[in-house]
Amino acid sequence: MENNRLLEIKGLKTSFRIKDDYYAAVDNVSLDVNKNEVLGIVGESGSGKSALGFSILGLHPKNNSEIEGEIKYKGEDILKVSETRLQKLRGGELGMIFQDPMSALNPLMIIGKQIEESLILHTKLSKAERKSRVLELLQQVGIARPDVVYNQYPHELSGGMRQRVVIGIAISCNPAFLIADEPTTALDVTIQAQILGLISKLKNELNSGVILITHDLGVVAEMADKIAVMYAGQIVELAPVEELFENPKHPYTRSLLQSNPTNNIAKTKLHVIQGVVPSLANLPRTGCRFASRIPWLSESAHEEDPQLHEISPNHYVRCSCYKTFDFAPKGEATDGVFGN
Repeated sequence: MENNRLLEIKGLKTSFRIKDDYYAAVDNVSLDVNKNEVLGIVGESGSGKSALGFSILGLHPKNNSEIEGEIKYKGEDILKVSETRLQKLRGGELGMIFQDPMSALNPLMIIGKQIEESLILHTKLSKAERKSRVLELLQQVGIARPDVVYNQYPHELSGGMRQRVVIGIAISCNPAFLIADEPTTALDVTIQAQILGLISKLKNELNSGVILITHDLGVVAEMADKIAVMYAGQIVELAPVEELFENPKHPYTRSLLQSNPTNNIAKTKLHVIQGVVPSLANLPRTGCRFASRIPWLSESAHEEDPQLHEISPNHYVRCSCYKTFDFAPKGEATDGVFGN
C-alpha cells in the first residue's frame, strides 16, 4: 500500500498564539490518504477540522502559528519545502475547496480571470485554451450561462454560485490531491449531488486522494472510504465508513450519530450533546477531552492519558470510556443547545 500512499501525516500539531502563549488546535494527529480514496473528517465547529486542512497546504499565517510533525505528500515533507515549491504544489497538484467563498474570491476581479489564474500558474495552455477551459469548468460545476458569469464579479452571484466558482478553481488543474472543506454547505440538494458527483469523478478518473471535511454525516456516508472523527483537536475515532456507521464506539461518535435527524427513524426526541466544544485557551490538555460532556460517567472510566487503541482491524478509538458509555439515564439533566 506504500506506493499507493499520497498523503501521510504523522504527529501533526498546529498551535496558534493567543496573547503570549501558543495553544494547539490540532494536537498530535496522524492520518494517511491513498490514491483514489476519500477520507471524511467530521466533528462540530471548533474541533480543528479546517485548521488541519489549512495546515496541509501551509495556509496559516506564520506570524501567529506554529506547526510541528510531518506532512508527507508523495514522500516529500511539505513542512520542509521552500515557499516556491509549496506555491508550485498549491493550486496545481494540491487543490482546496474553501468553506467561505466570499473570503476566497477577489471582489475586484471578474470570475473568469480568477479561475484562469491557476491555469496561468500551473499549465502551458494558450490564452484561447485557458478561456475554453474556464467556460468548461463553469459548466461542469453547474453554472448556467458560463459566458455571462465569466465576466461577472463575485458580488453579482448568489452564495451557491460563488461556492461553485470556488470549486471550479480548486479542480481547474485536475489536482492529484483535493481538500474539500464543507464543499456543499451553501448549495441546494440538486447542486450538492452534482458537486459530490464531480468530486467522485475527479477521484476516479485521476486516481486522486480526497479529504472531505464536513458536518454532514449523510455526505460522508455516501462519499468517504474511511472516517476520522475529530473532537477538541484530536482524532477520537478512525474507521472504514461501513464499520463506523454500523459499529460506532467513542461516546462522541455515538452522540453525533444519535443527534442526526436522518438516523431518527423512530421520530423520538433528538439527542442533544451536552455543553459545547471548549475554546482553544480552555481546552483540557490532560485526560479525556470529552469527559465534561458526559458527566454521568465516573472519572475511573477515562484514561489519564487517552491513546488511540486498535479495537478491530483499522478501527481505532481514543480512551477507554467507550467501554462503559451509555446515554444519560432518563431524567438526567442535559443542558446542551440544539445544533451544537
